[in-house]
Amino acid sequence: MDTKYIFVTGGVVSSLGKGIISSSLACLLKARGFRVTIQKFDPYINIDPGTLNPYEHGECYVTVDGHEADLDLGHYERFTNIRTTRANNITSGRIFQNVINKERHGEYLGKTVQIVPHITDEIKRNVKLLGKTGNFDFVITEIGGTVGDIESLPFLEAVRQLKWELGDDACCVHLTYVPYLGAAKELKTKPTQHSVKQLQEVGIQPDILVLRTEKDIPPEMRRKIAQFCNVAPDAVVQSADAPSIYEVPVRMHRQHLDEILLRICNVNDAPEPDMEPWYKFLNHMVDAKEEVTIGLVGKYVELQDAYKSINEALFQAATYNDRKLKLISIHSEQLHEGNVEEKLAPMDGVIIAPGFGSRGIEGKFVALKWCREHDIPTFGICLGMQCMVIEFARNVLGLRDANSTEMQPSTPHNVIDLMEEQKSVTDMGGTMRLGAYDCTLRPGSRAAQAYGSEHVSERHRHRFEFNNNYRAAFEEAGMKCVGENPDTHLVEVVEIPEKRWFIGTQYHPEYSSTVLSPNPIFIDFIKTAISFHEEKKNN
Repeated sequence: MDTKYIFVTGGVVSSLGKGIISSSLACLLKARGFRVTIQKFDPYINIDPGTLNPYEHGECYVTVDGHEADLDLGHYERFTNIRTTRANNITSGRIFQNVINKERHGEYLGKTVQIVPHITDEIKRNVKLLGKTGNFDFVITEIGGTVGDIESLPFLEAVRQLKWELGDDACCVHLTYVPYLGAAKELKTKPTQHSVKQLQEVGIQPDILVLRTEKDIPPEMRRKIAQFCNVAPDAVVQSADAPSIYEVPVRMHRQHLDEILLRICNVNDAPEPDMEPWYKFLNHMVDAKEEVTIGLVGKYVELQDAYKSINEALFQAATYNDRKLKLISIHSEQLHEGNVEEKLAPMDGVIIAPGFGSRGIEGKFVALKWCREHDIPTFGICLGMQCMVIEFARNVLGLRDANSTEMQPSTPHNVIDLMEEQKSVTDMGGTMRLGAYDCTLRPGSRAAQAYGSEHVSERHRHRFEFNNNYRAAFEEAGMKCVGENPDTHLVEVVEIPEKRWFIGTQYHPEYSSTVLSPNPIFIDFIKTAISFHEEKKNN
């Protein structure tokens, strides 16, 4: 069949969950046997979110090909098991940059370059590129922002044109908000009506409405919304708050969202979705009664989305270990020797979070020293692994001034440093190791046992490396370098074998953890944390 293009827009307010609805649709279509991919169009001018701090944009997600992307791509991968690439996340900055580069190369033959048609044509080219090159049945395109934002207008104009050009091969799903006024004890439909009217004013008639709500929306109210918004009554579905985002695909299927979409796109005789593996995960989630308590030590812990992929990887691992995850955020700036025992003693396991810069790093050293000395299951990720190395150098090797040259360029013991070939690079991100790299694990190491393999490929997002000049000293003192890149011999994994579980990974294993394929190293970490919990309880 011809590729079908699904556009997901949002109205009334931001952060309604367009990414979750897009992911849920993709999950259901994929479960029916269709070839599906999702892309996110973000209307900001940055080329990508790589230089935005978490306060601006939440987590920066990294694709296998090394593209720094919007965190919604993490949802796409976790819900579908597909691997996204640079082509799955486009910003206004990328679009404008491409058009300006073409103009500089003379591709517009002296014409005046305008928003319409040149910018919109570039948007349309990127929308259809995935369908052409990937041989997909469905391409779901999420439009970032809210209808009415000035930044989104070129994207919406491109959607209008595509809906006209593609006919039955295009469909618009509009996600909107139905607020509940507590004082009046009423749900209000006017914001949704106005949102759809704004969409219609730019020439787009939504085919399906998904209503975000905290309260159940009665059928008669959904019929009223359908009537005022020119949408078929059965194409108005609700998305009420759920205990877990992973229940959303099931809830959407119960309301026949995937069937409605297939009908609108004239796709007949599609098989029922095979959701058995998904239901198995949900059953684990519902049946879990006991908790496993994990402390997350980082400097952005007050932000809900700063460590989104880590949170979800831990949740998936806890679920498959039949435990509820109790995740305790511990701000590294507020952690010191006077309160570290009080903060960390109740934990079954501790994660030392990734990040950049020196803020809060001393608190991470304090946490690592206490965890190492008290044999708490501990997992350091990226900067967390580097902090493991620095703390060990200071307190075991006796190199009191050991540090990373990121934090202290003049440190006499640069146990973490830039590689020589990186030191002359000045472009932002130019020295970053981004995307998936191979890692060879030492036979018999705890990391190799966790993965069940001596060869893995994981994604990176970092600039500084373990300094191999110190490798022999670390090995001799008990911190083993058990994982390395086979081509460069850069250290990827360190561990202290004599501890219950003390492992640091230079890479980000959370990026590759999905609902149906949880990352094995998270599974093993949680399993050890549960054993430690039982051990404490029995003592």
